[in-house]
Amino acid sequence: MTQVIVILLALAIGLIAGLRALTAPAVVAWGAFLGWIDVGDKWSHWMANPITVTVLTIFLVVELITDQLPKTPSRRTPPQFITRLIMGAFSGAVIGSASHHTFIGLGAGIIGAVVGTLGGAAARGSLTAANGGHDRPVAIGEDVVAVGGGFLIAFLVSLAPLV
Repeated sequence: MTQVIVILLALAIGLIAGLRALTAPAVVAWGAFLGWIDVGDKWSHWMANPITVTVLTIFLVVELITDQLPKTPSRRTPPQFITRLIMGAFSGAVIGSASHHTFIGLGAGIIGAVVGTLGGAAARGSLTAANGGHDRPVAIGEDVVAVGGGFLIAFLVSLAPLV
């Protein structure tokens, strides 16, 4: 993949991490497992392991459930925000590793996570207000965007030209 493509895909997976922190690494693991993200003979090869995919998928499901709870803290609190930055950086690095651009992917993933965290919080707040304060439908819609968008990004890695 060219560096520009790595940057765009890593930014995009960072955005997903900003919406749902554990969704990004889970869909990247699925992408590696399905062969969409080439991690063979790279530091990230363990992401394609069925155990990794299973554990991250369980974390994804738990995250989707806990996000629906009223006492779940805001994604802008320091622990939540930092987790999103770490997951965006990691997921971007895995995407970058497919073409030996790990550090470019890492940096772009962090930037995407910042934008996804802040933009996602603002969008969810606006949509919830427009929906008469009913957050659950907005949260479910955000879940669909995060999971579906994450899988689309992982698949697009397989279509990116190699350099």
